[in-house]
Amino acid sequence: MKRAQMQILYSGAVQGVGFRYSVKSVANGFEVTGTVRNLADGRVELLAEGPKDELEAFRQGIRDSGLEHFIQKEDVNWNEAKNEFRGFEIVR
Repeated sequence: MKRAQMQILYSGAVQGVGFRYSVKSVANGFEVTGTVRNLADGRVELLAEGPKDELEAFRQGIRDSGLEHFIQKEDVNWNEAKNEFRGFEIVR
């Protein structure tokens, strides 16, 4: 199955609320690899790779996990997977 890369830039009250740790926890339930990190401008960047349907389910899983009320905006970009991740990690 063809793998894709999904980049999401989350805006809202997404820093200082355990957002990255919750995303990492949600990632454990999906066949995805990638990273989640805080950006200097107050957003959170998620980079994830996997089958596109799995990435879409992961994205929904993040919203369903109770994080949706922190998210004001989601900017999503799709690319071809670069296979650069081994697991799912929080990057500082």
